[in-house]
Amino acid sequence: MNNQEELIEIKAELEEIILKARKLEKEYEALISNVHVNYRASAVNLTHYLAFRSFDIDQLQEKLGYLGFPDLANIEGHVMQSLLNIKAIVDSFMGNKAAPNQQKIISIKQGEKLLNRNTKKLFGYKSRKRRTRIMVTMPSTASGDYRLVNQLIGLGMNSARVNCAHDSPEVWAAIIANINHANSALHKKCKVMMDLGGPKLRTGPMKPGPNVVHIQPKRDVEGKVIKPARVWVAPPDILPPTDDVDVIIPVSEELMGKIKRGNIIRFKDSRGKNCKIDIEKREKKGRWGVCSDSAYISTGTELRLGKKKADGSERILVGQLLPTEQFILLQVDDFFELHKEPALGEPAIYEENGTLIKKAHISCTLPEIFEDVKAGEPVFLNDGKIEAVIEEVNAERLMLRVTYAKDTGSKLKADKGINFPESDLKISGLTEKDKLDLEFVAENADAVNLSFVNQRSDVETYLEEIGKYEANPGLILKIETQKGFRNLPEILLTAMQTYPIGVMIARGDLAIETGWKNFATIQEEIMRVSEAAYIPVVWATQVLDNLARKGVPTRSEITDAAQAQRTECVMLNKGNYIKKAVKTLDKILRRMQRFQKKKQIILPKLEQADQLKLSHKKYDIQ
Repeated sequence: MNNQEELIEIKAELEEIILKARKLEKEYEALISNVHVNYRASAVNLTHYLAFRSFDIDQLQEKLGYLGFPDLANIEGHVMQSLLNIKAIVDSFMGNKAAPNQQKIISIKQGEKLLNRNTKKLFGYKSRKRRTRIMVTMPSTASGDYRLVNQLIGLGMNSARVNCAHDSPEVWAAIIANINHANSALHKKCKVMMDLGGPKLRTGPMKPGPNVVHIQPKRDVEGKVIKPARVWVAPPDILPPTDDVDVIIPVSEELMGKIKRGNIIRFKDSRGKNCKIDIEKREKKGRWGVCSDSAYISTGTELRLGKKKADGSERILVGQLLPTEQFILLQVDDFFELHKEPALGEPAIYEENGTLIKKAHISCTLPEIFEDVKAGEPVFLNDGKIEAVIEEVNAERLMLRVTYAKDTGSKLKADKGINFPESDLKISGLTEKDKLDLEFVAENADAVNLSFVNQRSDVETYLEEIGKYEANPGLILKIETQKGFRNLPEILLTAMQTYPIGVMIARGDLAIETGWKNFATIQEEIMRVSEAAYIPVVWATQVLDNLARKGVPTRSEITDAAQAQRTECVMLNKGNYIKKAVKTLDKILRRMQRFQKKKQIILPKLEQADQLKLSHKKYDIQ
């Protein structure tokens, strides 16, 4: 085939795509006309992009590339202009005079301006020298720790996420008050984003174990203690001011004043073993201690208080301890029941000879799903750590058989996520709790993170509920299911009735729902479709997770954080080292924006490349 024949083929294919794009725009004219005026051009470009992607264009891209033409990659924000421009180039090479375009279309620069405007409206001003915003999940302790909130905003947090699935309106209000105080003190405008919990499917409660705590210092391979357990001793209602605690021991308030720094608390644990706790410091109404002994303490254990190098006479009784958390230990081919009845879950019961007496069982938080599932469908539990298949279904229970677990067995506890990735579940929309929470959220949030958005009706329900209040917060659509991904275009066109909106790639549940092998491409498609609508995207779940929780990042999560720079906002979860995580993410995002803008690769100058040396030193971030 000669070049002229190829040009004729390319022109015909381009004309077919353009024709379908205009046809789709007309077909959805009614839906487009209902969107907010600020999204009218966005809705048109989105329909053009969906028409473009309905073709198998890889061969067309290959032909364009061989001829040295633009290959249609990265046209999400300017679909019609790119198609018409390439068609004009082809016409020029064929010796034809291109007809002038009479239709008003969005240019590349206009598309960028629309996305930037929408991002600024939803997330506020960007940080100095950084385009991508940072969202941080607030821990409960932020309600009483103004210094933490102030430091996070100072380090570059652009928006604070408050999760309504946890705590209470009183705690949320205290967190928001600290955010507002810090904003005022630092002259910042950190936004408040509030998550509605949504219809989260989880395991129900387990039957409680004995009222005992296990003190476990960290040991090396030889059994030597390398880090004592950190112990918080305080009255029952005084919680530790940080999550960095191994054991909480409640004692009466009147005896707390007698416990001083340097004291030693001695006790015999439930096995009769002599143990001790060294009190290191006082903080507020509690005391911090360390223990190098492996010990079991139960309610009523007698503690003897004394000073160093002296025997004490004071005696303290341990207050009411919480029961130990029970779990079901599951191995491959084990059977267990998931039931409707809200009875407490129990592990399997065996006779002494190993004969099974009673199967393990546990309830679920949304028993209505029993009407939607079928035998043979897979079930993922505890973030995919346990996989099972439905063997039997009846009105009251599901019989599940484990198909994947650790070789040593995997633990299933209360309040762990359950996913039915191939089941057509009807659960969606706002829960009754969400509707109650919405009154507080509407008054206090800059934006609402709407969980488990599966279809357009979920958005319509939200818009109806939020319409009862005078406030009009931004809306972030959390896409975390296969159904939500499949219905994303119509979800976006429905949500565009309000302004501004965003999309959160909730990668935890989404990866499980869509399958590990599919998740990477699905994540990319969500970003592309959102960009076609000029909707900002939040890259969420487990970003720098190891760094935030343990203080040291993994290599893979550094790469993940660098890739997150392609979105408009990155979300961090809480952790003991969250300040370090924010600081590190800020540096990664600022550095990466010199190399990449959205999906467009930038080629910064390589110092001394002409001397056969490579260096990025001039782009280092301090």
